[in-house]
Amino acid sequence: MQSKKIIAPIIITILLILVLIAYFGFGIYILVFPAAKIIIIVVLAALIGLSIYVLVERIKEVRSGEEDDLSKY
Repeated sequence: MQSKKIIAPIIITILLILVLIAYFGFGIYILVFPAAKIIIIVVLAALIGLSIYVLVERIKEVRSGEEDDLSKY
């Protein structure tokens, strides 16, 4: 039963990463300034890393049995 609850966050994370990669490709081909390209690369890499971190935390929450984040508050 837990695997069904993990599937949705994985799919959403994969879609988010694909969108960020598309932005990366768009930014690299459109932008002329090298500094702007570096900023785009750093920001998008940070966002991809953050989304993977959030996915891992969500999987830990589901496996530990805490499904409702609002119960913490």
